[in-house]
Amino acid sequence: MNYTNNFETLHCDEPRNHILRVTLSRPETANALNTQMGHELLLLFSNLVLDTDGLRCVILTGSGERAFCAGGDLKERNGMSDEAWQKQHIVFEQAFYAIMDCPIPVIAAVNGAAYGGGCELALAADFIHAADSARFALTEARLGIIPGAGGTQNLPRALGTRRAKELIFSAQPFTALEAESWGLLNKVWSGETLMQGVLEIAERIASNGPVSVRQAKRAISLGSETDLTTGLALEVEAYHRTVPTEDRREGVRAFNEKRRPVFQGR
Repeated sequence: MNYTNNFETLHCDEPRNHILRVTLSRPETANALNTQMGHELLLLFSNLVLDTDGLRCVILTGSGERAFCAGGDLKERNGMSDEAWQKQHIVFEQAFYAIMDCPIPVIAAVNGAAYGGGCELALAADFIHAADSARFALTEARLGIIPGAGGTQNLPRALGTRRAKELIFSAQPFTALEAESWGLLNKVWSGETLMQGVLEIAERIASNGPVSVRQAKRAISLGSETDLTTGLALEVEAYHRTVPTEDRREGVRAFNEKRRPVFQGR
């Protein structure tokens, strides 16, 4: 798949070698999630699950300075039947699950407001960096629904159950600095430096052994959901998948030859 194809609601580019940047591109609606965006995210990340096509890291961000993603498009949803709402939500569910299942690291670069489904979209990434102007909230309770695209599961895993309950029950917005202090964000940047900072992290990831990074992600993601003994077994299984690779041999050669390794993902 050509990941730089023009979608209606997403803009995809490769700003550095092996790095895909996916920009939510509905600035007139604060990048709100509509059905088309759900289908396009699902298509894009489902293809990445099947074939990373030489990519080693994904950056997910929003267009403009005002919003990362304002959540579900309530103008599109206005007057929707229960059946239509539920069918649309299946698309969102599967799109977010595909992001969580992406075999290569996904970094959310939150450039502005991330409310409702937008906050859940950021939580679906492996980790989050944000601009200091970013704001977050899980606002679903104000609409008579609950977070349904991973929010009730990913937020407690990031912040702990008690903090997550307060934020979800109250629908209270919180700042990037608060999110960083609670452990939700890895780093807060100024708006001007956010993307450059995230690109530097992505480049560091992309310069490492692709098989190693993918196996480490798998071991962490699966192991963190189970007991320690099972997690250690998953780690050893993943470790042994890296041993017979050309990348492992290249890494050792490069170390002994005092040069940077050139990994091929094999």
